[in-house]
Amino acid sequence: MEPMNETATKDEQDPQTGSERVFAFFRGKVLSGELRTGDRLPAERDLAAQLNVGRPLLRETMRSLAMLGLVDIRHGSGAFVGKADISVLTNFFTFSLAQEQNVSEDIMQARMAIECQAIRLACERATDSDLDRIGGCLTALINTLSDPEKGGMADFRFHAAIVQASHSQALITLYKAISELLMQNHVERRQVTHKTPKVIDDLVESHRQVFLSIVEGDGDAADHRLREHFAIGDELRRKSIIAAFSSGGMAE
Repeated sequence: MEPMNETATKDEQDPQTGSERVFAFFRGKVLSGELRTGDRLPAERDLAAQLNVGRPLLRETMRSLAMLGLVDIRHGSGAFVGKADISVLTNFFTFSLAQEQNVSEDIMQARMAIECQAIRLACERATDSDLDRIGGCLTALINTLSDPEKGGMADFRFHAAIVQASHSQALITLYKAISELLMQNHVERRQVTHKTPKVIDDLVESHRQVFLSIVEGDGDAADHRLREHFAIGDELRRKSIIAAFSSGGMAE
């Protein structure tokens, strides 16, 4: 009777360890810069021997990495380093945070942290193209004031353009990861405020001041105006709720 394959036995007894070795190898090589997007990975046989895992387990783990966009498996050509799919991270955060209580408040705090740093960087790094994009988003916001859905999305794009103008890949990635929840939050807020003219006027002016602060390139002033904008937004939302449930609002 032939002796049992030691590697296969080890994987069968502790498959988690084998998978972790594959993930650790891939993560370590990418973090060290030894592997970059588009690089070809070692052949399956060689990689399995190097990591001391069975080929079936290696194949399964590589498929998991491919689902995340981290590996590009090309049949007949081999496996290559891919680029992570941000939508996977977005879906993870959306499903995970949506189940938490007071998620809107938590998301708002995260948004403030990201945007306040992003606007400081935007004051230093924004290009003419970035300023044109933010200005265009402001125009779209003004043109959609009567439509909660379109207006909320225009509001989101305005703030997303500011983060984009920071040219910080870390901030941009984090912002995209919570983008689904942010879009929902913007639309919900606009549904509450869009029927109150005074609220809308203040909202437009607040966005305009934030944009002008970026054009001026003063990071401290931009941070201050953005924080004021967040505070004004909360106050306007409270006022609009009060107006909606006043005797006049209930009669509409």
